[in-house]
Amino acid sequence: MNAQTAKGERTRAAILDEALRLVSKSGLDGLTIGTLAEATGLSKSGLFAHFGSREELLLAVLAHGQAQFGEVVFQPALAKPRGLPRVRAMFVNWLDWTESAELPGGCPMIGGATEFDDKPGPVRDMLAGGQRAWIETLKRAVRQAVEEGQLANDTDPEQIAFEMFGIALVVHHHRRLLGYRKARERALAALDSLFQRYAP
Repeated sequence: MNAQTAKGERTRAAILDEALRLVSKSGLDGLTIGTLAEATGLSKSGLFAHFGSREELLLAVLAHGQAQFGEVVFQPALAKPRGLPRVRAMFVNWLDWTESAELPGGCPMIGGATEFDDKPGPVRDMLAGGQRAWIETLKRAVRQAVEEGQLANDTDPEQIAFEMFGIALVVHHHRRLLGYRKARERALAALDSLFQRYAP
């Protein structure tokens, strides 16, 4: 990679970081080449050089967000032992992600899912694909907890992943909309109750 290419990639990453912050606050519908130009101080034509259309911009932002989610939430959890310690770390990291100062309006993928759940097309497909992949990751981690003897043999990984997702969504709702300060504490208590239900 030459210096010019490296600089271009750094510029693109910085643009996408800012775009992700904008999406966190204003949603995917609030992100345009114009709003991004204003936020970054770049020209619209300069942004069009990186993203040929608004849809390409939205897809690039989602891909960037999903990559960051992997780095912040999933990768650190792999350092924990297989089974419940890893499942718990994934969940705690997930809560950390939704509370991150880098995301002043909360998780952009959760917001995007609400905006695009009834709008067919590539943006919805990418959102759904990313969330399906995360659900599969949670289910795989739960199956490992069963293999480690930490959860009962008849544990339903799909049910646990479903309820974990529900807890994460209600935390987002209660904290963002209702200003409920105990949302995280309640979420961790709910997670413990969920695990206890499937104790061996």
